[in-house]
Amino acid sequence: MTQALFEGLVFDENDNPAPVAFVGSEPTYIVVEDGFKYHVDARQVDTQVLQMFREQVENNKDSVSVGLMKMLGKDDLFTKASIDTSIRNMDKQIEQVFENGIPEQSRAYLGMLGFRIVINRHGDVIKLGMPVAPDEEN
Repeated sequence: MTQALFEGLVFDENDNPAPVAFVGSEPTYIVVEDGFKYHVDARQVDTQVLQMFREQVENNKDSVSVGLMKMLGKDDLFTKASIDTSIRNMDKQIEQVFENGIPEQSRAYLGMLGFRIVINRHGDVIKLGMPVAPDEEN
């Protein structure tokens, strides 16, 4: 891993940004507490966040499938099968995310939507602020 996946989206418990720094070649998020800088392994934090995403997708896979099919403008058996296969193979896709990273524009967009990760000095994800879709009017 050569970069922190969620750079710019990670904050400490006091709502201060946790900037990224490298210890050797490993990216870390810096949490400042009582004047001390704690370097938290970025992969540890990023893995927790991606696992939370995976759990949410798996717990809501029917809704996710329907939403993706609507987004794609397709409502056929082959599209549904493809989406379901992608959901089942999320672990492989998570590894690809670590290899390729998340584009800076995507991270900026997530931040504008209200996505925030709050960690403590040990690297535990305390809170995950997710954007909420507005209720659809019927």
